[in-house]
Order: sequence, then structure tokens, then C-alpha cells
Amino acid sequence: MNTFAYLIYFLITYIIVVHVGFSFYRNGRIFILLLLQDEKMTDFINRILLTGYYLLNLGYAAVMIHSWKTNLTWTDLVTTVGNRIGVILVTLSLIHYCNMAVILLISRRHHHFLKTKT
Repeated sequence: MNTFAYLIYFLITYIIVVHVGFSFYRNGRIFILLLLQDEKMTDFINRILLTGYYLLNLGYAAVMIHSWKTNLTWTDLVTTVGNRIGVILVTLSLIHYCNMAVILLISRRHHHFLKTKT
């Protein structure tokens, strides 16, 4: 039963992580560009964020399997998969807000650098 739970978990997690990551990548570019006003820097930061996002979340999803207990019933399976997906979703939101805070700090530093340069 655990193998079936792993398959369901990885399929749902993969779909969520890839869909959310691509959405952040596509929509985040506009946000970063407004903050930095530098297209090369924006594309560079956006690609780094996407790569780090995928590595961290897919790796975290794989590591979470280690803490699973054996699922003996369908109720255990649904509960375990639901809890693990919930943890992934909370992790995604925390990472997103941390990334936005870092981008805000980078943009402030970038604007400060531009002001002192002129």
C-alpha cells in the first residue's frame, strides 16, 4: 500500500511544484523587472530562483518519504498523502515569501547603487 501512496504523492507533488514554479517564473519576471529595471539582471535572478525552487522542493518532497509510517488502510493512505501534500504547500508559500523579501532587498540595494553612481 505504501508504494501506491508514494506514486500518488509524487505525482500530485510533481504537478503542484512544476505548475507553481512555472507560474512564479512567468509572472515573477514582471515583478522583478519592475523592481530592478534591468532586464539582464531580472532574467538572471528569475532563472536562479526557478532552479533553486525546483531543486529544493522536489528534493524536500523526496526526503519527506523517509518519515512515512506504513499505511495499512485506505484511510491511513489518504491521511498520510494529504498531510504530506499540505506540508509541501506550506513550504512552497514560505519559500515564495522569502524569495520576495530577498528580491525586495536586492532591488533596494540596486536602486541605492544607481543613485550613488550618478
